[in-house]
Amino acid sequence: MPRPLSLRTPGRKPARPGAMLKKLRIQRGWTLKEVSERTGYPVSTLSKIENDRVSLTYDKLTRISAGLEVDFSRLFGAHEPEHPGGSGRRSVDRAGEGKLIESRNYTHLYPAAELLNKRLIPIIVDVRVRSLEEFGELIRHEGEEYVYVIEGQIDVHTSLYAPLRLKAGDSVYLDSTMGHGYVAASDGPCRILAVCSGLESQMVAAVGGEEVESAGTPASQAASGSRRRRMRRTA
Repeated sequence: MPRPLSLRTPGRKPARPGAMLKKLRIQRGWTLKEVSERTGYPVSTLSKIENDRVSLTYDKLTRISAGLEVDFSRLFGAHEPEHPGGSGRRSVDRAGEGKLIESRNYTHLYPAAELLNKRLIPIIVDVRVRSLEEFGELIRHEGEEYVYVIEGQIDVHTSLYAPLRLKAGDSVYLDSTMGHGYVAASDGPCRILAVCSGLESQMVAAVGGEEVESAGTPASQAASGSRRRRMRRTA
């Protein structure tokens, strides 16, 4: 069986969501302090993100997109479709394409990054960290996710269950609001396909409906408070 291609292929430029965050912030006339209030991140951290000095994992990206009230893919430079609301859309990624983001624990490849308002967010992940101590604090984010092991073996650590060993061909479906993290458990590459459910806030722009607020995170609370303030001003 041929080995999967490396995610770090020549010519593939790393994604720069920090630069897009800065661009969106400036377009809206917001200060870093205002974005801090919306996302729950300190101003110092946001400044580092905008200058590509902090790597962004999926949970951080969703927290920022929820706080800014923009679609997740806008942080990858995606634009509004010319014909919003149309059916039958598709996105094709050839080998060597997709948006690449490096973090301490993972290498993330985001296919279909140009599509806005996805109900599912697929991510191909190379798991690099090899111990829970090295991984650090378990991550949490809104939604659910399905993980399928493409190559190697991983240990799935959660805040509620005992560690779970998955081999190539195994999979797990879990609640993403539960603390979770994936650790490489075999020599050589350990690669997974993760499919995460998108936040309702990421679909509002295209469907034109009322946003379903999700409580419990600083970003959602800040964004909710911002919406209430705007409603009071326009009432």
